[in-house]
Amino acid sequence: MLKLQNIQKTFNPGTVNEKAALRGIDLELASGDFVTVLGSNGAGKSTLFGAIAGSFVVDTGAIWLDGENITSLPDFKRSKFIGRLFQDPLKGTAPSMTIEENLALAYLRASARRSPFSVVTSADRRDFREKLSMLDLGLEDRMDSPVGLLSGGQRQALTLLMATLVTPKLLLLDEHTAALDPATAEKVLALTRRIVAENHITCLMITHSIPSALSLGNRTIMMNSGKIVLELQGYDRANMTPEGLLRLFHDQGGSSDRVLFSTDVE
Repeated sequence: MLKLQNIQKTFNPGTVNEKAALRGIDLELASGDFVTVLGSNGAGKSTLFGAIAGSFVVDTGAIWLDGENITSLPDFKRSKFIGRLFQDPLKGTAPSMTIEENLALAYLRASARRSPFSVVTSADRRDFREKLSMLDLGLEDRMDSPVGLLSGGQRQALTLLMATLVTPKLLLLDEHTAALDPATAEKVLALTRRIVAENHITCLMITHSIPSALSLGNRTIMMNSGKIVLELQGYDRANMTPEGLLRLFHDQGGSSDRVLFSTDVE
């Protein structure tokens, strides 16, 4: 479904600020895979997501999605079938526009059956309301409220819904609960688990929580210095403990910064 072949990216080559951010990344995801991604700051996790989403052109390698080579496809075209959430709840929505207007934009952008001149119908609005009610946040009764008035958790839940309103081929979650308080983060993670499972969405999720990395999805990869240094799935993953995974990472030369790999669930 997703195939990365020898992906390499160096920023500021030939200068004192040269940084080899991705070093020969090879990765394959089958349809419906939910892969959690661990790694210290600077390991290349967000850069990997940027390469997949088309935020920049990779130096070498190829990116295939659902049998199509998208290596040279610009980011705005990839956004029609790749959903992405960021750590900052302020990203991904237009704060001065209403909840309904944000949902309409997401729907019209991602729907392959709509033209840029399409309008949202009353049936679409009923569908928006129904899906908002599934978030259990009361947002279905605030469809005319500007998104800028929402809390961080409400906004991140809305962004998750917007990214999956039209089921994407791939969903990228870049520490999407890290900026939330623990209770809200737990609720957004529960929503994530349900939405991904119900829609059979292929997903990559960056996290700094080992328990979340081992409990969510079916595969875990760990990055260090721009490389994938560990991968767990099946029996090995099911029987791995947070302490054991942290030891494996240290054995690969990884360092624990920023309260990295918290043993508390996000």
